[in-house]
Amino acid sequence: MALSVKLEAFEGPLDLLLHLIEKNKVDIYDIPISEITAQYLEYIRELSGDMNVMSEFLVMAATLIDIKCRMLLPAEVNEEGEEQDPRAELVEKLLEYKMYKYMSYELKDRQLDAAKNLYRAQKIPEEVAAYRPPLDYEELMGDMTLNKLHDLFQSILKKQENKIDPIRSSYGTIVKEEIDMDVKTFYVEDFARKNKTFSFRRLLENQKSRMEVIVTFLIILEMMKTGKITISQEHIFDDILIESNCVEA
Repeated sequence: MALSVKLEAFEGPLDLLLHLIEKNKVDIYDIPISEITAQYLEYIRELSGDMNVMSEFLVMAATLIDIKCRMLLPAEVNEEGEEQDPRAELVEKLLEYKMYKYMSYELKDRQLDAAKNLYRAQKIPEEVAAYRPPLDYEELMGDMTLNKLHDLFQSILKKQENKIDPIRSSYGTIVKEEIDMDVKTFYVEDFARKNKTFSFRRLLENQKSRMEVIVTFLIILEMMKTGKITISQEHIFDDILIESNCVEA
């Protein structure tokens, strides 16, 4: 009698073998290889579809045939002199697969049971949720007196005063000084064209603030780099002389 089953009913070769063993009600430790192999090959003949899936079943079919052939030969003996059962490795795989399969069923049942658990949303009456226990001011104050409150207030004020930086607080308001670089550059270049040769110190003394001195110094460095001016100094610590190479506008 041909065995007609669908591929979707089994998850792999081991699943099919386990089904055949359970269907024939045989001992998994004493599998009738000839009978199971015949039924398994009947199933293989019904296979069609994905070759990757089919190849897994064909490999198992070859394994069953190999076991069947080895059982027809004289039994192999191990180092201890005991006969080796060709089915032993297959039985071990089937037992392991069976354990994991039934464990998956158990986990699935627990998941389904957990989905049936429903919890009622918390609902507290408004008057209960809004309730606040009355304050006992006498208990809250304890042994606190006006003098103690005054000392506490003074200690808080002192902590606030200690947070003030004594050095920075002595400064006035610091105002950011903004200088237009283009305007300052035009001023220095115009000064150089008009004076031709002049003292670096004289140029800096004409500036009104520290920031203007810094900006002017940077402009002089840039003009020296671009060749608009030439700088010279006869002796160390002498005044620096600047000679203009700027062309009259």
